[in-house]
This record gives sequence, C-alpha cells and structure tokens, in this order.
Amino acid sequence: MNSPVVAPPVVTWTEADEARSARWRSENGSPPPRRIVIADDRTRADDAYKLACEGTALLWRGDFHNARQLLTALARRIDRRPRKAPPADVTQAFHLHRAAQNQRARILGMVLVPLDASYTVPLHRAPDVREACTRAYGPPPEPETAGTAPVGTAPADPAPVGSLLSLRELLALIGANEWRRKGVEIPALGGDRIHPHYGVFSPARGEYVDLVAEAPLPGRDLAFDIGTGTGVLACVLARRGVRRIVATDQDPRALACARENTERLGAAGQVEVVEADLFPAGRAPLVVCNPPWVPAKPTSPVERAVYDPGNRMLHGFLDGLADHLAPGGEGWLILSDLAEHLGLRPRAELLDAFARGGLTVLDRLDIAPRHPRARDTSDPLHVARAAEVTSLWRLGAAT
Repeated sequence: MNSPVVAPPVVTWTEADEARSARWRSENGSPPPRRIVIADDRTRADDAYKLACEGTALLWRGDFHNARQLLTALARRIDRRPRKAPPADVTQAFHLHRAAQNQRARILGMVLVPLDASYTVPLHRAPDVREACTRAYGPPPEPETAGTAPVGTAPADPAPVGSLLSLRELLALIGANEWRRKGVEIPALGGDRIHPHYGVFSPARGEYVDLVAEAPLPGRDLAFDIGTGTGVLACVLARRGVRRIVATDQDPRALACARENTERLGAAGQVEVVEADLFPAGRAPLVVCNPPWVPAKPTSPVERAVYDPGNRMLHGFLDGLADHLAPGGEGWLILSDLAEHLGLRPRAELLDAFARGGLTVLDRLDIAPRHPRARDTSDPLHVARAAEVTSLWRLGAAT
C-alpha cells in the first residue's frame, strides 16, 4: 500500500493589500510563520529584532546583501543579551546551552527570502543559488503561478513567488554547496578529498577516521560499514585493502553522497552502498559503526549524525552486532565519551550494553580531539569538551 502524498506546507501573507501564498521550505521542519511583514533596506535592525523575538517573520524585499547585514545585526543583538553564569551541573549546562541555541536559531530564522519556480532569488544583488537549491531540494518543480524574475534583479512590484525560506537556511545551502565543490581533505586517504552533500555530516573532525585507518584489521575479505554517511570510512577500508565493503544508510542524501565519493575515489568496485536500517544481510569479519555520539534530539537533518535520541542507533548496533559477525570477527564501535562528561550516558550503561549484546571488549584505541572547541574556554561546555576522548572499541562475540 502506497503512502499518501503529503502536500507541501503553504505560507500566507498580505502584501500591497493582496493576499499572497507560497510553498514553505524548512529543512529542520519549522512550521510556517503565523505572521509575516514586509521588510526592506529601510527596516531598522532594532525593529526587526523586536518583531523576530515576538514571532513575526520578515519577508525581505530589498537588497540581498543588506539582508545578510540585517541577519548579522540580529545575531549581535542576541549575543549582547545578558547571560547568566553557567550552572555547576554540567548536564543542566548542556540542556540550557541547547535551549539557547534553539532560541537563537528561531530568531535568526525569522528573516525570509523568496525563491521563484526556477530557484532564482528575485532580489537585487542576489547570488545564483540554482545549483545549491537543486542539489538540496531536487530539480525545480513544474512552474505554477509563480512569477519569475531574471537572476539578480528585483521586480518593481513584488510578484507571487514559488516558495519562501529563511535566509539562514539559504546561506546554509550556499555554504554546503561550496563544501561539496571543494571537499574535505582526509589525511587517512593520503590527502584525497571527501565531498559531503547537503544534510550529510562532514568528516571535518578527522580523528575518528584516523582510528579506523590505524586499527589492526581482522581480515580483508569483507567489511560492513553501518551508517556510512559520506562513505569516508568505507573508502578508508578500501584503501587498506579490504576487498569488499557493504556500506549502509537510510538517508537518501547519504546514500547518494557515499556512492558519489566511492566513485570519485576509485573505490566503487570494492564498495557496495545499500539502503538498510543498520545491518545488511549476512555476516562479516569486520563490522564498523560510527553512530551519533550524544543522546539528544536533533533539530536539523545534519544533526542526526551528532544527536541520537535514546541512543537508538548505538543500542541497535550493539544488540545486533553478534548476529552479524563471522566467527572470530570484530565489531569496531567508534564513539566519543563526550556524553559521559555531560552526564548523559554513564560508562556503566555502555558496558552493560556490550554485555547485553553478547559482546566482549578485545581492545580499545583512544585519541584526543583536535578541534578548536576543545581549547575554547569561553564555551559553556568547555570542561566536558576538554576532557573528551574518542575511542575505537574492538568488540568480539562473547564465548
């Protein structure tokens, strides 16, 4: 039975005394704003900040670069607000930090820009975002009643548009497209680059990749890479001589990204990318998994690679690992202990999960983080980040 087709959300507003409507785009699932006012180059930042804090969105009709400046001005006003001293309890500090981040994102998300049916932003000095939008959203929809304006121009009278989205999301699309073009250099691949797609977590933190590049292989015939994402770990295993790797993921963007990267790096003959919830069929001498490290709720698609509500993926991997290991095989769990330092998952819970899954610890390889946040003393979570260690747990089936 086919799933019912869900109509895209629609946002409505009044402009020039006329009722307007457009498709609402939000990758993090934010609902359409209930109230929209028109803003342009004459709009004062203080007024915009007040409206955004009250939940009123501002549809920008002025110069695109001025819209970016307004967004920067709103961010400065958010950051200038008085801050309470972080609580001594690190878990409470984490939840307050996440709440503050979400509130900041909500306010900054109130500056909206239009997209016409061809993914053109009909504003003065707007960049060409058609490639970025096509890569994130897919091909442009069939033209409806949406007006079209030449790239980089603004109509004298605002015309109906195909869709609205937050300027913050559009800038994220542009940035992600640049990352996809340039790629991320991976030392474990000899400096070759992985090109992340929009919504797929970038392997910019390379220490966990180094662990997979250095751990002793239990065999080179077959490996499973669970939750492959960009495909970086599958490519590392291929470079290490593993003859066949089955890489799994559920996210369509991740599947497309992994296939593109394995093809680009000449590993497509060794790596099979398949859609699966965790494990593929069969058993392997090596099963690798780098699940999200923090048991919390994600607020955007890319955060699903960082936050795992209730440790769902972690426990799913550990509960099913023994049934997918070949005799004498190993499961490599790559996991940061940041959640332990935040009081979100005690070490005992992890060790209990090993035992419940019929697993035994063969060895553990550790590496300290190299990212700047670990040294940023102004970060409210600095104490936890500074103590963080990323580990590759070598697990075997208990006898």
